[in-house]
Amino acid sequence: MRRLYRKKALNLVKELDAFPKVPESYVETTASGGTVSIIAFTAMALLALFEFFVYRDTWMKYQYEVDKDFSSKLRINIDITVAMRCQHVGADVLDLAETMVASDGLQYEPVVFELSPQQRLWHRTLLLIQNRLREEHSLQDVLFKSVLKGSPTALPPREDNPTQPLGACRIHGHLYVNKVAGNFHITVGKAIPHPRGHAHLAALVSHETYNFSHRIDHLSFGEEVPGIINPLDGTEKVCTDHNQMFQYFITVVPTKLHTYKISAETHQYSVTERERVINHAAGSHGVSGIFMKYDISSLMVTVTEQHMPLWQFLVRLCGIIGGIFSTTGMLHGLVGFCVDVICCRFKLGVYRPKEVSFPDGHMNNHSPLLSENSKH
Repeated sequence: MRRLYRKKALNLVKELDAFPKVPESYVETTASGGTVSIIAFTAMALLALFEFFVYRDTWMKYQYEVDKDFSSKLRINIDITVAMRCQHVGADVLDLAETMVASDGLQYEPVVFELSPQQRLWHRTLLLIQNRLREEHSLQDVLFKSVLKGSPTALPPREDNPTQPLGACRIHGHLYVNKVAGNFHITVGKAIPHPRGHAHLAALVSHETYNFSHRIDHLSFGEEVPGIINPLDGTEKVCTDHNQMFQYFITVVPTKLHTYKISAETHQYSVTERERVINHAAGSHGVSGIFMKYDISSLMVTVTEQHMPLWQFLVRLCGIIGGIFSTTGMLHGLVGFCVDVICCRFKLGVYRPKEVSFPDGHMNNHSPLLSENSKH
């Protein structure tokens, strides 16, 4: 009797237990369950690692607005080598208001036009980068994020002493112009002021000495930012005729750059090139030289480097872990169900014949009936 009371008391205590019991099938260790667990934890580790790399990375956000700054000056940074002697060429700027800007900030340096082997290697590398930038515009974001960290984009100095005569002229420096459309040009003769604009003293220079083959080592607008490669950097043109005109049509876009390394106000630009031979007899009129006609865009671009916030990284991480747990559980159950169906492991009952007696005393065991209390 005591044993009976004790058993009833234990059953009552079990029924009063508020915590649900886990079925034994849930804690049963199987080879398939272990395999699924290994796959799930491996996938979670890999996805969590990839998500951490995404969290560490940054991206550039572009915003556009109207440029309301019209009173400030625009800086033009120039480094161009022309295959003519310095006393035969002159450079200046004439804006849309017919205002000639003083070129006091430019220096004329006699040099050799041909590059040294080290400089030629640098030039080829720069051209390779320019070609990749034209094909894949997303590389510009990489340049924005690597400013002040990459190698300098200026032409390195010569490592040897040239033996050739200094027959070329390197024009480098900077100018401050009004924020209106203008024309920066390099042509024959020094510029002189004129009541109707300006003129160049080209009468004393022979046409046989005209050679406007040139190399643009650097051309930028606004504040110089180390590491930024501009569209015309590394451009090299070789003349096929003495009287030849090179034209560059440039659209300048004001740009504010805000990264974790630097904040600067600079300018980007796009360019269209054209060149032709001056032949008045054939109707091709003009003046031999290098002409860069620029125009200022009314829109300003703000480029900001952004980073994923910590709370978003944690939410995405929790989503990865929970999603893999749920998905692997459903897949494991589905695969197990399919295996049971294929292998006929469902035990719905056992069919066996049941003996039926007739009044004449014969037995008939040919009627298969499903027994109610069948044993597996």
